[in-house]
Order: sequence, then structure tokens, then C-alpha cells
Amino acid sequence: MNKEFFTLDDFSFDGKTALVRVDINSPIDPETGALKEVTKIKRHGETLLELAEKDARVVVLSHQGREGESDFVSLKRHAEIASEMLGVEVGYVDDIYGDKAISAIRRLKPSEILFLENVRFASEETKVKDVKEQLKTRLVQNLSAVSDIFVNDAFPAAHRSHVSLIAFTEVLPSVAGRVMEAEVKALSSIMNDPERPCVYLLGGAKVDDSYKVIEHALKTGIADRVLLTGLLAVAFVAAKGIDVGEVNKRLLISKGASEYVEQIRKLISVFGYKIELPLDFALDVNGKRVEAEVNSLPHNSQIKDLGEQTISRFAEILREAKTLVINGPAGVYEDDKFSKGTKELLKAVAESGGFSLAGGGHTLEALEKFGLSTKISYVSTGGKAMLSLLAGEKLPAIEALKKAYLRATSKAK
Repeated sequence: MNKEFFTLDDFSFDGKTALVRVDINSPIDPETGALKEVTKIKRHGETLLELAEKDARVVVLSHQGREGESDFVSLKRHAEIASEMLGVEVGYVDDIYGDKAISAIRRLKPSEILFLENVRFASEETKVKDVKEQLKTRLVQNLSAVSDIFVNDAFPAAHRSHVSLIAFTEVLPSVAGRVMEAEVKALSSIMNDPERPCVYLLGGAKVDDSYKVIEHALKTGIADRVLLTGLLAVAFVAAKGIDVGEVNKRLLISKGASEYVEQIRKLISVFGYKIELPLDFALDVNGKRVEAEVNSLPHNSQIKDLGEQTISRFAEILREAKTLVINGPAGVYEDDKFSKGTKELLKAVAESGGFSLAGGGHTLEALEKFGLSTKISYVSTGGKAMLSLLAGEKLPAIEALKKAYLRATSKAK
């Protein structure tokens, strides 16, 4: 991969104040307020510890939740967990860019880490869209005045154009953190030169995002085979004119899948030979798992998993693959009656011996549940960001880092 942005290897951080944008947005238990999952904090810890070891004064920015939702909470607990996980003292201040935050930043000593408050508590973070206007915000004006280098490590949020993700690259030397660097490297290896055969295993219920990934993978020739599972597979089966039953039709409509019927048909007409659809499904019939072939599905039962024939066929293809991209579960894996498809296909991926990349919240949960996380070559922290990149889209935060690199290198010439 040609160098497109600076990394932590390109600058000296000794005594410098590094403003680090991470994404430690985590699921929150609405009753207890506890963080239900802390993988992101652990992953970003590598970047934070490296900066501390390089004697930087480390100032951490992140968001948590969205305004009006139950997970829109302070980062105080995140800082406490980071301290426990990293084995170093991590400070926290309940301010973002006011006097309290600026004073705390100025008091920092080399190797110390400070978490600022949830950046989305500042309304300008999400509401100011134009970059020129973003540069006028107090968030950028105040924090850039006390920072020497901007480090963007927030790959899961890289598809957003929020102030803290792109504006600092206009006013500070800017580099990618270790998470951002690793994510782009892993995804670029698939997009640019995958070892063959390259197989995509896609499922879940996000038909819109997944359709764009499938279309790009097939039109560019990146994928040799695309195996479809979950509600995504049901959408493709229905688009072929097969009756999937009223319950499943309603579910497809509720998820916006009906808008893609014509596009799916066109894609199948051109690339049908590369798209593998289920031969059979497992349905919930009065609380029991009942399997049926796609051409003879019961009318009033919800599809909740793949059938045995499909699991066997897909597993065989996956075991032969040299590059594997996985996003979305094959069924309702949370229910043991309907977890077989997800479990067996993930096991086949783990057994393939090829380079495997998996991403998406439910995919990561399923890997954890079945004890397979360590068997995957690269587990992406990004859901939407990963899918956007796999769909061939440019991600604003990454583009901002690239522009900063080009500006700096052109000046040096």
C-alpha cells in the first residue's frame, strides 16, 4: 500500500500535546448505566499507551451515544475503565473546551493521559457541517490552541464529517493512530489485491448497506463468490419471485428492503453465477425449528436461520477460500435453536486458513459467543465505516488525513 497519510512513526511526540480522537462509543445498560462491552477501549489503548511511552501529553476526545438517547452519557466511567485496562492513571475532566478543560490540559505532564467529556455534549460537534465554519467553532479554536499534533484513531466513526473528526486536520499536523492505520491496511489489502478465491459472507438485516458492498465487490471483480445469509438472503430470494411468506415480506418492508428489489434483480441477472443463495431455511413454527426448502416455505412462519443443506454447501466454499470478508449473522444466533447457521459458518471461516476479516456489532458478538474471535485474522472495530469502505466510498475522516499528508509533503518539496 502506498503511503497516503502520516502515522505515529512519522513524528516525535516528546513533550508534545497530542489531541487524540478515538471512538469508544460503547453499548450501555439502560438500567445500571454500566458499559456492556469494552473492546473499543482496549483496542485504542495501544495508541494511547504508545503515545504516553513516547512522552506525549495525551488528550483524548470521543463521543458516546446520541442526544436524546439513553446511551448519551458522560465519559467518566470510560476513563475509569481505561485506567484499569491500561494499568496507568487516566485523568478525566467534565468539560470539553472550556476553562476547566484548557487548564487541565495545560497542567498535563509528559506521559499523562486525560479524557475530556463526551464531545457530542457540544452541539457544534454534529451540527456544523461546512469545514470553514467548523474551523470557527470553540471546539477547534480552543483545543487546537493547546495542542501540537492531532491523532485520529476513530476508524468506526470515519464515515462521519463531524467537527472533531475532520476539522483539526486543517490546523494541526495530523496522523493516523494505530487502530486507524491497521483498519485501513487490512481493508486495503482486500480491496486492492486479495488472494484468490476471495469470498464474501454477508448477512444480517441491513440490506441497504450490504447491497452497496455486494454491488461494488462484484462490479470491480474483488469477490469471486458472495454467500448471502440472514434477512439479506431473504431479500434476494424474494426478489427472484419466490414466495417467502407474509411474515417475512412484512419484515423486509419494515427494514426498507423492498426499495432494492429492482436493483437486486439486475445484479442477479448479471452476476448470478457469483451469488450463492440459500437452498433451504430454518423457520420458527410454534417455537420449534422447522427446515424447508426455499420453494416450499410455510406461509406464516418467520425465517430465523439457514437450513442444513445451505450450511453444508456454504461451509465447503468458505473452507476453500483464501480471502474471506464476513459481516452480519446468518440467523437469530441469540436463540440456540437458530444459532447453527451462524456458528457453523463462522467455524468454517476459522478453519479456512485464509486471511479473514470480520466486522459489525452482531458479528463480533457472535464470534465472542462461539469463542471464535481469536481465530479470525482481523476483527474490525468498524461497522458502518467498514461497510462504506468495502462499498468503494470515500470516508471523510480518512480523506482529511490524506489531505493533511499531501499538504505537508508538498510544502516539504
